[in-house]
Amino acid sequence: MTTPSSIHSTDKAQKALIVIGTRPEAIKLAPVVKALKNRTDMDVRVCATGQHTDMLFPLLDWFGVKRDYTLDVMEHGQPLSHLAGKLMAGLHDVMAEFNPDIVVVQGDTTSAFVGAMAAYYSYDYFWKSGLRTTPPKIAHVEAGLRTGNNYSPYPEEVNRRLIGHMCHWSFAPTQESADALAREGIREGVYVTGNTVIDALFETSRIVRESGRNPLPQIGTDKKIVLVTSHRRENYGTGLQEICEAVKTLAARYADAGIEFVYPVHLNRNVQGPVHDMLGNLENVHLIEPQDYPDFVAMMSRSHLILTDSGGVQEEAPSLGKPVLVMRENTERPEAVAAGTAKLIGAKAGKIIAETSALLDNELLYRQMAQAKNPYGDGKAAQRIANLLCGESAEKNFLGREAA
Repeated sequence: MTTPSSIHSTDKAQKALIVIGTRPEAIKLAPVVKALKNRTDMDVRVCATGQHTDMLFPLLDWFGVKRDYTLDVMEHGQPLSHLAGKLMAGLHDVMAEFNPDIVVVQGDTTSAFVGAMAAYYSYDYFWKSGLRTTPPKIAHVEAGLRTGNNYSPYPEEVNRRLIGHMCHWSFAPTQESADALAREGIREGVYVTGNTVIDALFETSRIVRESGRNPLPQIGTDKKIVLVTSHRRENYGTGLQEICEAVKTLAARYADAGIEFVYPVHLNRNVQGPVHDMLGNLENVHLIEPQDYPDFVAMMSRSHLILTDSGGVQEEAPSLGKPVLVMRENTERPEAVAAGTAKLIGAKAGKIIAETSALLDNELLYRQMAQAKNPYGDGKAAQRIANLLCGESAEKNFLGREAA
């Protein structure tokens, strides 16, 4: 664990530790960090767990988020149990040093789950050492997402379920997520705030637009772009092969129609191998390195249609007016499907080809998805969360209703 020498205790009323492990967590927690740091009644420290490093640290720099603590937990190919053990030990040391009143985690990663568990377990240490008589309160940003299948997505579904039962605050992005928590008996401290990813997206898209950023200069502006992303564990193997077969067929079908397929290929070897083997020599398929967040936002803005198995893209793309075809068997974001901004199509080549072709060939169908209302909020979620963490009234700070 590394800590900067500039860390000192303060006399501020409350101390909040923000645990960030992966790129999506950085995107969704950066607005919360900024909103809390703008207040005078909160001492905020950020712990980067190192679950992602090459993708995480540049993103934190982009948002201007300083790392107060940095753990070194990643080892290629290590089992989740080893990762969890390293995270637990490292986060215990951070909490023992900082003694936070509040620990904030986001979503459903191993870093988020262990962050919440380490805060819960730290009560034993604080009580025995006499540092604290009550445990740190746990706040869960983006709470209540559910598929109902403990192995899809794995391990995220179980991570977020368990986090939910340790929290003092559960910040649900939508009413559907709050209702899911209520069905599990989690009703107190549940607030519908909107999703902080929209806060980050609005800020980034404005900067990208004003700067004229163009990550795809090799593709003429007269071309339509289909953006493809796939990295889910449940699609490794057969699922990814089906996705690549679909892209290969679609690329051949629309080669003369000015359609270009852009695929930022995840660094995981389970993704790199099949994608390059099956799609590496196609003229209108562009296999590129994973993009930093600003460039990816620029690519989403430039795209005509998005094929993905990502969770965050289902939230971001509708705000940019881009239809999303979700290459998964289920989704923890049913609001997008219900709103018509996303469609759940699975990872079978035939279905992917049929649904993509329908949107490329039918302008009316395309407009219906592109113009559907985004259900994930107004870009003010982080401020609502900061206000609630600082003890302000819920009534003026949340969307919808507080869970009964």
